[in-house]
Amino acid sequence: MRIGILKCGQSPELLRGELGDYDTMFERLLAGRGFQFDSYHVEGMQFPQDVHDADGWLLTGSRHGTYEDHPFIPPLEEFIRQAYAERVPMVGICFGHQIIAQALGGKVIKHPKGWAVGPQDYDFGGDRVTLNAWHQDQVVTLPEGAEPAASNDFCENAALIYGDRAYTIQAHPEFDAAFIDGLIAHRAKGVVPPEVLEAAGRRKGAPLQSAGIADRIEAFFKAARSEAAPARRGRA
Repeated sequence: MRIGILKCGQSPELLRGELGDYDTMFERLLAGRGFQFDSYHVEGMQFPQDVHDADGWLLTGSRHGTYEDHPFIPPLEEFIRQAYAERVPMVGICFGHQIIAQALGGKVIKHPKGWAVGPQDYDFGGDRVTLNAWHQDQVVTLPEGAEPAASNDFCENAALIYGDRAYTIQAHPEFDAAFIDGLIAHRAKGVVPPEVLEAAGRRKGAPLQSAGIADRIEAFFKAARSEAAPARRGRA
């Protein structure tokens, strides 16, 4: 199964050489699961020619806000709407979670609750899952067809499921402790409040359930393509 990774941003240059860019992080997270990967730097206006160029799409995080004025955002939203209409499954992480919701009619804001940084606990349908987070923006209004799949007290819409069309998560299963440390060192100064960084430091090294989220992503992609296959054969 071929997965197209839509890079909506890049990891900091000072970290990229040692820890990788966003696409390579997801390739590591999903390794050994029967996926092949193609990467498109959509932030740099490199887009696939067609939503059917991959069997599924994975949208990464970004330093940008979905509501900001950047050239790549309108064509990315149109790509999302077309993939959704054509039932090509999508997974969105952080910015990817937010831009899928926004493109389909939801609302994303810079949340008054502020930042979530480092290990956070989420309720995934009764399962307690700890993942690294790095965000201030949140989805506050769900688009039609979206249902909550995870939450916590800080982030009500921490994961969303759109039937077999999209599965999105606010946290970062691809971020390990070393990468969070790097972000704190190179992107947090003057941006993230000291008390948030102190709270993240107290949970440094907490066990993460990233592999379990990789299981969920794998299951979603494979089940979604299995459901879509009869419709594709019917159009042939």
